[in-house]
Amino acid sequence: MDEKILDILLKQQLVDQKALGIAKDLMARGKTLEQALVGGRYVKEMDFAKAKAEALALPFVDLTERVIPKETLELIPQDTKETYGAVPTAFDGKVLEVALLNPQDLRASEALEFMAADKGWSIKYVVAPSSQITSLLRKLRGLGVEVATALAQAKGKFEKKEEKTEEVGRLEEIIKGAPVSRMVSVIMRHAVEGGASDIHIEPLGNESRVRYRIDGVLRTTLVLPIYVHPALVSRIKVLANLKLDETRVPQDGRITQEISGRNIDFRVSILPVVDNEKVVMRILDTSATAPTLENLGYRKEHVAIIDAEIHRPFGMVLVTGPTGSGKSTTLFAALTSLNSEGVNISTLEDPVEYYIKGVNQSQIKPEVGYTFAAGLRALLRQDPNVIMVGEIRDRETAELAIHASLTGHLVFSTLHTNDVFGIVPRLVDMGVEPFLLAATLNIGIAQRLARKICQACKEPQELEQKTLDILRKDVLTIPKRYLDADFDPAKPLVFYHGKGCARCGNTGYQGRIAIDEMIQFTDHMKRIVEKGFPIAEVRAEIAKQDSITMRQDAILKALAGSTTVEEVLRLSQEAQEDL
Repeated sequence: MDEKILDILLKQQLVDQKALGIAKDLMARGKTLEQALVGGRYVKEMDFAKAKAEALALPFVDLTERVIPKETLELIPQDTKETYGAVPTAFDGKVLEVALLNPQDLRASEALEFMAADKGWSIKYVVAPSSQITSLLRKLRGLGVEVATALAQAKGKFEKKEEKTEEVGRLEEIIKGAPVSRMVSVIMRHAVEGGASDIHIEPLGNESRVRYRIDGVLRTTLVLPIYVHPALVSRIKVLANLKLDETRVPQDGRITQEISGRNIDFRVSILPVVDNEKVVMRILDTSATAPTLENLGYRKEHVAIIDAEIHRPFGMVLVTGPTGSGKSTTLFAALTSLNSEGVNISTLEDPVEYYIKGVNQSQIKPEVGYTFAAGLRALLRQDPNVIMVGEIRDRETAELAIHASLTGHLVFSTLHTNDVFGIVPRLVDMGVEPFLLAATLNIGIAQRLARKICQACKEPQELEQKTLDILRKDVLTIPKRYLDADFDPAKPLVFYHGKGCARCGNTGYQGRIAIDEMIQFTDHMKRIVEKGFPIAEVRAEIAKQDSITMRQDAILKALAGSTTVEEVLRLSQEAQEDL
């Protein structure tokens, strides 16, 4: 069979003779053909799976394009799925379609056909990429099942009072035990595979609650007995090289692990709470590359404006919004477009979230006096063209950033304000003179993140007439250049939502999209800044710029089927509460 697969790959020119020789050498050492070619990155996994399907004369299936009902997934017992690497992919009442990790496994075929014959079904075998089958099996196994197994082993060890000792040496011995180590590992792995941005492990009465923040919303994924909580916290401390016996003050650390072939950073924060400690871990995929502004969801009109502003030789580009609104990601998307051999780009970050080849990235360390302000002073001696400062937090950093932009540098940074109208007042409040702001500001962007509708279960949504009337009024205030050419205000507005499916965990959402508004600091706007930034004049000038608000941008994305009306209303409420 391996020879057949190799022949197909060679005929399709998907593998060369050099890779073939290396693969055969690896196979002689005990590797399978797939491990040698796909693992060695000589052949793409999708191409290998298609060649295997052709060699076996079986249909090929891409599971990422399949929405498999929960009822279908449960047709094969969990232990059978685990034992034979079998995943049910479709069922029409008579024929059960199954993807096998090893389609030539006779034991698997016999077991499945015996089960099917007993129920009056027939089996149709298909070939799917191995990683897709493995990933689906892992999801079916479930976080709760994996942790329950470890918990059963840990119960006797942690439940007994005599085992609860404050002796550090003994505690280290306990937390390095397999059950606790496995629990922490499983919690971290499931968070990464589920697309979570943060993990919260917190004591709650007699329970230890594990929550994941997915698409900006916290969800409880696991509840454990409270007696396990101290051991979980201690295990995380050991991994992050934190003080095991210090429970009175907050501690911050970092864990780096490889999960599913990706280098993942977990930024650990441990906070003392009543009679216990809470852990929050921020998940950063250091192997990920910064997305483009278009990928983030920025409109083509806004991308053109930003592109023009960031190609100026000097000045300031500021992005504002609450924590977790994607400000740093937006800055990196802009920096990536400027990255070239002839440009020296230097950054100060806390933490470094994306690694960009050719960009000098520096992690600040306040505990040793290496702050944003200290780092900015050092950067100005590094002959930079473009500087990115993670955040302007104080007067000193603000003044240094202004000084840098006045002396011929392009400065990118973030600021914590509620909307674009708060940028100038916030900097003035820090002590920056208005005439300096007028001389340096290029563009200000305010941003939020809206949850995207799951495309696998997207459907039109019925809304109350009162809500539709309010939305219609908002749509009629949007400048025509942002509306589709065939948009007819007389026709009913159509909005969408996700009804919930296996792919999105029955939430109806998958991923997030940026919602934004911006101020261009034109010559007239600069004069308004010098006058003290009277809000009435600011709004009049923005109207002349033909700009849209965040609410209007959200409504446009809801009309396009990218997000829901619920998200429009949630983001509008957030903005109103901010104000």
